[in-house]
Amino acid sequence: MSQQRPTRRRVLALSSAAAAAGLAGCTDQLSSVLGGSDDDSEEEEETDDESSGQAAALADGVPSLETEYNSREKYSQPGESLDDFSDLSEWEVTRGSGSADQETVFTGDQSFKLESNGEQNVVAQLDVSDKDFTDTDFSFAIRTTTPQSITINLRLVDQFGGWKAYSLREITCRSPDVAWFRSSPGVFSQSDYEPSLDALDRLEIQVLHTMDQAEVWIDDLRTHDKPEKGYVMLTWDDGTRDYYETAAPMHDEYGFPAVQAPVPRWVERSDGGSVTAAELKERQDAGDQIVVHGTHSPLHELDDEERIRNRFKHDKQWYINKGFEGADYIIYPNNSYDKASLEIASDYHYCGGFNQAGNINTTSVYGFDPLALPRTIGHDLDIAKQCVNRAAQHRQCTILNFHAFSEQNTMPESNYAELLEHIDNANVEVITFDELWKHRTEQFY
Repeated sequence: MSQQRPTRRRVLALSSAAAAAGLAGCTDQLSSVLGGSDDDSEEEEETDDESSGQAAALADGVPSLETEYNSREKYSQPGESLDDFSDLSEWEVTRGSGSADQETVFTGDQSFKLESNGEQNVVAQLDVSDKDFTDTDFSFAIRTTTPQSITINLRLVDQFGGWKAYSLREITCRSPDVAWFRSSPGVFSQSDYEPSLDALDRLEIQVLHTMDQAEVWIDDLRTHDKPEKGYVMLTWDDGTRDYYETAAPMHDEYGFPAVQAPVPRWVERSDGGSVTAAELKERQDAGDQIVVHGTHSPLHELDDEERIRNRFKHDKQWYINKGFEGADYIIYPNNSYDKASLEIASDYHYCGGFNQAGNINTTSVYGFDPLALPRTIGHDLDIAKQCVNRAAQHRQCTILNFHAFSEQNTMPESNYAELLEHIDNANVEVITFDELWKHRTEQFY
């Protein structure tokens, strides 16, 4: 792909110039990199000019403090319904057990509860021989009280034995305050030959786990069209200098934007271990998007609504005060959230997450939960390349996450350079939250 690809911001800048003349989860090891203690037990302090965030959107594209609508409610049921599980008679549970649950529902009268029943995995299947799922992605609502070490697959099997598996690799919504969320997983693997999606046999829901037992509720299974191409988002958490000094110049060579999620109190330190606010603004002007990461402690540990709300409010206000235009988007610190924090997050943010995994963990473009996106830890070059290849082949989106080249959760600098070259040669577009959210909202119907 051309190395002259402009970022979104560069396009806007060039357009303006033409008119005038006639673009997870964090690691606990990071404190050793930046120096000092990672003690987040202190309460957040009130930010200056907090009231300014209550007004309409600020100048230069900086958002207001509160969102105009609840994105998880407004976009809760994208695409078209495939099965609302009001009638389970056509489903066959071949491993484990399954039943209707009329008390725990996402929408409608009942959900489909799947339990391990003493077996390692659970499998339920539906005859879809009358369906054509060519150019189709899927989403479903999911809730589990056993989110540890669990994978949820949607597996399509054709009449000749070929198959394709859409996989939610990990669930990081914390118990016991477990939430419903929508998952729209990307393709994890498939048979050696491309399955015939217009000559299918069955659709399987698989619950794979390594625990003594597992229970999962599935509801509101839906279908979605595919976009014309695949997408890649490159996210850098915590505001380390590695991105600014080393990775950013590489990005600029290709015209690739990045999404940066700095930690405010580290940005404010004077020990030189983190980027400064001025440097972040410089990167924003170059096309990067600076999004909320906030206080670097787990959200799910906050024990009441007022504390959770204050956390979101005070964290976002810092980004507004600094003039960061990506403040409507969030990356949860430590990939930590639960039902209470997920509900309140929508009062301040439209999109973000994440459910983070160390293996291929991609998403469809048009069906994901606005505030529970998946991403893949960028620790391994081969896995990252596979994510890019899946995004290109299946026209989906991969979100890759990095911190610092010295960390185990980030590949070495030389590998990162190879990854960017691989992305440049793939049939994908590198985007930020702005572009991904535009696709998600424009395709809602």
